[in-house]
Amino acid sequence: MQKIVMAKAIYHICIFPYYHIAFHLIFAVMIAFVRGSFVQKTPAVVHVDVNGVGYEVQISLNTYSSIEHLQQGLLHTYLHIREDAQVLYGFFDVKEKELFVQLIAVNGIGAATARVMLSSMKPTEISRAIVQGNVKLLESIKGIGKKTAERVVLELRDKLSKQVNDLNIAALAGNTLEQDALNALLALGIGRQAAEQAVKKVLTASPASEKVEDIIKQALKIL
Repeated sequence: MQKIVMAKAIYHICIFPYYHIAFHLIFAVMIAFVRGSFVQKTPAVVHVDVNGVGYEVQISLNTYSSIEHLQQGLLHTYLHIREDAQVLYGFFDVKEKELFVQLIAVNGIGAATARVMLSSMKPTEISRAIVQGNVKLLESIKGIGKKTAERVVLELRDKLSKQVNDLNIAALAGNTLEQDALNALLALGIGRQAAEQAVKKVLTASPASEKVEDIIKQALKIL
């Protein structure tokens, strides 16, 4: 009898806690996405009905703007496990989810802070700010101090560089005028980052521009 009691004690003290943790970790990996009806939506939370089961999913403003007028859809999810709670975060775009996961891996960035970042700026804007080392812009986000912003840049800059370059290439591929103007500025010896920013400013201010030479002239004035 004493041996049985001792065995139970060992199980509860030494084995059960790790089994409990392992179960939740496996559970976290399993929930890759939820697809269903958006029963209730706010800028911070959405309730998703999946075959009669309701999931409360925390979202960013960026995701809310994408699903605001949708009655149903798919959200890529991340189950964040804390000692006192299990919180399910959802993202309309898988790229936003990937950036969220990268952000919370940085010391000093919790899930709540990462959501604030994704609510304050678009994922592409955050990625570019990190790659460009724009600490001031990151500091402008609520909850992000100078040291944290510098740490984010230090830890994620290299990881995000290729993603940002791919986004730039994809954006240019659909706009021949923009690409031609950018290539011309690069040929004139203008740095890629400055040239891209100048061309985008011109096209934003004058989206109806039809002549590449006009775009180049306006861009040079900005530079």
